[in-house]
Amino acid sequence: MDLLKQKFIEKANGLRDQIHDILKEHGDLKIDEVKLKQVYGGARSIKSMVWETSELDPMEGIRFRGYSIPELRASLPRGEHEKEPRPEGLFWLMLVGEIPTEEEMEWLTHQWMRRSNVPEHVFKVLDNLPPDTHPMTQFTVAINAMQTESCFARRYEEGLGKTEYWDPTYEDSMNLIARLPRVAAYIYRRTFFKDKHIHPDLSLDWAGNFAHMLGVEQEEFKNLMRLYMVIHADHEGGNASAHATHLVGSTLSDAYLSLSAGINALAGPLHGLANQEVIRWIFNMLDALGTTNPTKEEIANYVNITLEAGQVIPGYGHAVLRQPDPRFIALKRFAEEYIKNDDIVEVVWKIFDVVPDILQGLGKVKNPWPNVDAHSGALLVHYGVKEFNFYTVLFGVSRALGVLSALCWARALGFPLERPKSITTTWVKQFLAKQKEASVK
Repeated sequence: MDLLKQKFIEKANGLRDQIHDILKEHGDLKIDEVKLKQVYGGARSIKSMVWETSELDPMEGIRFRGYSIPELRASLPRGEHEKEPRPEGLFWLMLVGEIPTEEEMEWLTHQWMRRSNVPEHVFKVLDNLPPDTHPMTQFTVAINAMQTESCFARRYEEGLGKTEYWDPTYEDSMNLIARLPRVAAYIYRRTFFKDKHIHPDLSLDWAGNFAHMLGVEQEEFKNLMRLYMVIHADHEGGNASAHATHLVGSTLSDAYLSLSAGINALAGPLHGLANQEVIRWIFNMLDALGTTNPTKEEIANYVNITLEAGQVIPGYGHAVLRQPDPRFIALKRFAEEYIKNDDIVEVVWKIFDVVPDILQGLGKVKNPWPNVDAHSGALLVHYGVKEFNFYTVLFGVSRALGVLSALCWARALGFPLERPKSITTTWVKQFLAKQKEASVK
């Protein structure tokens, strides 16, 4: 049994015993109340699932195993001469709750490189799709095509005890994460560079090699990819892509089918696809204004025109956060350190100065602050990755780290099939009538 797998199952066994004791003593304890507006409003904020790898605080933002993003940037190990922590360290943290040593991080880097060979039929499947197929469609097709390699599906068919479900899930997760950069880069080069592919460099780390295969060799961009993959990796379990992965995984679908479900959720405009909408909106604004260096007053006028047309400002607002997204701030800090005099980056900062006050002035916006999507596209454009509809694939590669580590935990802890109870509006009317009748009596 490998180093990380052994550590994971030791942690999981201990937590499973703790959960058993908690439920035995407190299983009937009421921890939340559901309001009718939550039933109709997308189950917003209902506490109804366990997600061990991260937690989203409305004021402080995402915490991975208790670590904020600034704390992660300070604490996670880095390779020699690397300016940002490797995503390998974050995956280790999410899986076992410990910051890895440099040696453990390097071990995981080599593990993922060793597992990164993508079956040839996956590329053939992609090559049979029209070249203008949306990159997210290609991405989910490729993930499904790799399902032929599933350890869980094979071992379940052979007969696998419930207490062992976690083991092949771990193997599938490790293999899948290792291969995703190769698949994503293939889609990028196939779609936008006429199949001029770049072979992997196995001397690089996971994110650094991804940057190399995309075709951007600047060390700064490799560091950006390390940071990007860390900050997008997880956002607790209630967001659409995480919950979709968890829901499908609860049926005992393997990691490939489960992740594919999450990627399809990520492709929605109200979730991950928003990152391409932000940069598109910015470029539309610049075209309308006839300049790449607008004043704050010009930006404010365009923002008001957008709002008056009944449209939202992409990249602003979040279902949970009530402060500027720490992921946005992390990207802003990166840009302040490495990028000088870039018009698009400067526009993002001007928008940050303008939009919150305008949204607050509307009197009905709970969160006027930017989320991570408000900044990520400008950095990608700066380094030459200008193809907006590929951006969500980058997001998906990163998000796999969180949802697959959580899937391993769900299997190790024996979480059941997720099956909430639904109601009809007729039921609601009858319930309200009974409530009214009881109050009269």
